[in-house]
Amino acid sequence: MLSERSQKPDMSPLAHPFDAVIFDMDGTLLDTEAVFKVIVYEVCTEMGFEMTDLVHGRMVGSSHEATAALLVDSFGTHFPYEMFDDKCRASMKIRMADAVPVKPGAVELVTALRELDIPLAVATSSRANHALGHLEAAGVIGFFDTIVTRDDVINPKPHPEPYLTAARRLNVDPVHCVAFEDSVSGVRAAHAAGMRTVMVPDLVAPSDDIAALCVAVLESMAHAHEHLVSAPRSANGLQEHLQVKSRG
Repeated sequence: MLSERSQKPDMSPLAHPFDAVIFDMDGTLLDTEAVFKVIVYEVCTEMGFEMTDLVHGRMVGSSHEATAALLVDSFGTHFPYEMFDDKCRASMKIRMADAVPVKPGAVELVTALRELDIPLAVATSSRANHALGHLEAAGVIGFFDTIVTRDDVINPKPHPEPYLTAARRLNVDPVHCVAFEDSVSGVRAAHAAGMRTVMVPDLVAPSDDIAALCVAVLESMAHAHEHLVSAPRSANGLQEHLQVKSRG
């Protein structure tokens, strides 16, 4: 359900018009973070290192570069990050070979938004080959007008560049965008871009400081969908309920 912050009428992400919606990928649209956590622990154990929830929690939502720096800082300069990364990617490829799971409510939400002709984008810290492959395998790639990956920006999250790039490609003002995120670094990025940020925590719960950057903290994407389509609405339908800004 909506957090107490999002219950306030003036704080609702849908209380005012918006032009576009931008989604993080892993942990927000795709239910991949839990699988990757298992892989991280397995690979670290295989390599003779002890992964902890504290270190893993700081990895969630981080870029390739930030994760490398974190692990070297945590385990020492002798930590073979490239080997670790290669092993994790290989294991993830095997486990996602048959299907890439989607978060509950995600398909329903993007379908409802697409039916309203609202521009949609993905802004992810993942590399292009990983992001495009997983979105295609999950069957959701066709919903999005543009996909911004780590390969498209100089500065990854928590820098706002991924979200600003997505807004520019959609030809919308960032302040008229709603962003969905699951990670701390993602929330910081979307908020810094000036977007109304909705956090849907996956593996990491927000601190009070992070929650304060959000207009809402939801239990799941399913609750976001319910908030969009379940409220009573007039004959003008969902378009009026959402108060979508005119783009003509």
